[in-house]
Amino acid sequence: MFITKTHLPRRTVLRGVGTALALPFLDAMVPALTALGRTAAAPVRRAAWFYVPNGMSMRHWAPKQEGALAGDLPMILQSLAPYRDDLLVLSDLAHMTAYPREGDPACDHARSGATYLTGVHADPDLTNPVTDISVDQRVALVTGQETQLASLELGVAVRASCVTGSVGYPCAYRTTISYRTPTMALPVEIDPRAVFERLFGVADSTDRKSRLARISRNASLLDSVTEEIAHLNGKLASTDRSKLAGYLESVREVERRIRMAEEQSDRELPAVDKPAGVPDTFAEHARLMGDLLVLAYQTDLTRVATFMLAEEVSTRAYPEAGVPDSHHALSHHQNVLSNIDRLGKLNEFHMQQFAHVVGRLKSIPEADGTLLDRTMLVYGTGISDSNAHLHDDLPIALVGGGAAGIRGGRHIRYAKETPLTNLWMTVLDKMGVQVDKLGDSTGSIELVSV
Repeated sequence: MFITKTHLPRRTVLRGVGTALALPFLDAMVPALTALGRTAAAPVRRAAWFYVPNGMSMRHWAPKQEGALAGDLPMILQSLAPYRDDLLVLSDLAHMTAYPREGDPACDHARSGATYLTGVHADPDLTNPVTDISVDQRVALVTGQETQLASLELGVAVRASCVTGSVGYPCAYRTTISYRTPTMALPVEIDPRAVFERLFGVADSTDRKSRLARISRNASLLDSVTEEIAHLNGKLASTDRSKLAGYLESVREVERRIRMAEEQSDRELPAVDKPAGVPDTFAEHARLMGDLLVLAYQTDLTRVATFMLAEEVSTRAYPEAGVPDSHHALSHHQNVLSNIDRLGKLNEFHMQQFAHVVGRLKSIPEADGTLLDRTMLVYGTGISDSNAHLHDDLPIALVGGGAAGIRGGRHIRYAKETPLTNLWMTVLDKMGVQVDKLGDSTGSIELVSV
């Protein structure tokens, strides 16, 4: 880290017409005394929860041995092999509150999504969600006081709207995992353009005509702040100029990909289908949304996010991954080995999209580490064995968090039926958020940190 005479406020913003371009963390944002170690600066910490539906092919998930993650990782986890030192695989965590009670409708999927981040049994109300404040929103209540956006709720194969529930449950239970209040579900945003404009404030109108006008001009938000960028570069040390150049290139590349997706679609699309601007392939869409999340973290616009790769009971097929089957139908594999293997291949494909985000965070320096060091990413689902709809021994992975004292490279197995909410209590603690209890929690998880 270099100390220069130039000191920039942490929340420096470059402004143009309809644009508020936040900057990444630069050395010039560290006061000289702090850089010399005379003042302790609390590191920024972030958390994100990635959710996949319809359970998991457990045969291809869990490492055989506890302890160090040695040798080849199971098939689903293989794309995380380059980051194994940042990876914790956590076994035997459970959501017993997701199991049905007498008189409940028969839809484990709905209870699974509603319970995942709340830890409470979901009320089978046909019109309104009735659950509890989710762990991400408990964090957002605290960190949102310091950021422009309290949280982001992102997704890929999730419907923008839903007109019928899931066998006696409201739609929200399967199309979101985030709850601001016990009765207020936060909708998932799947349109990259909408997220981009929320982050950088470039929207003068949300109608299609205005969007196409911007496309035809081939205009970039960076064009409106060119002079400010040049002026700022003149005051920065070479290391900061290099960081800023890399960040601006990432912004321009994300914007280019969004524009390309919009140009590929000149037709009107119904509101219940994917909006214009959504890439054609699942991987393109997922990685574009993941890169937007990275930009939001890089600029400290938010420190909390949820990311649903698909909604519960998703019937989407993945021919691009060699799995032409309907996801939900395949999840009921009837213990047929060929079906279990294809489900594992589908699960692996989802994990590859998550690994892309991990890699991006790992590649971006921040202070004396990386963005991944100051970010806890949790990947999992509320169902383990998808054929039997089991809610114990859930497939959960935690990546990153080195700055919070988390040591990766291990597979940890807890006592059977340990509440998953005990992990959420640990995450809350490491995010500096104190609560007495969350859902069915009985304490916090031990052995996660050094």
